[in-house]
Amino acid sequence: MKDSTAATAMAPLVKTVTVATGAARTFELFTAHMTRWWPLPTHSVGGDEAIAVTMPSEVGAPIVETTSDGSRHTWGTLTRWEPPVEVAFTWHPGQSPSQATRVSVRFRPVDEGTEVVLTHEAWDARQDGAAARDNYERGWEVVLGRFAELVSSPQAPPAG
Repeated sequence: MKDSTAATAMAPLVKTVTVATGAARTFELFTAHMTRWWPLPTHSVGGDEAIAVTMPSEVGAPIVETTSDGSRHTWGTLTRWEPPVEVAFTWHPGQSPSQATRVSVRFRPVDEGTEVVLTHEAWDARQDGAAARDNYERGWEVVLGRFAELVSSPQAPPAG
């Protein structure tokens, strides 16, 4: 019989935030403007040296962090690109691709704007799966909080 605690610890992690913009604009801000909202000093490979993160729009291309010395760190690989509905990618910042988990982000229109649902799964791919999941439980709260702040800010980049 499986230990129910272990099964729960490895369950997908789901985080939701609702923002007051349409799905197309929300998708654009999430994907094309990550550097503007991602908390790079605290949630990156390079820490204070991280200056940018870019998400491609081509399936199979890497999500890349760039640091002030020009170093590039792959965070994952884009696996789905369906604007304005969903973006998905493997996820292994600072880790070997053999340790990659999976993240999908869905954008669903609601009366208030757009519900953004992030699902992070495949924890068994990591040697430290349960600990990593616990860390991301808190980390995604910070990251999505920063995203929601940008969306509602007058400093949000213009639509483009």
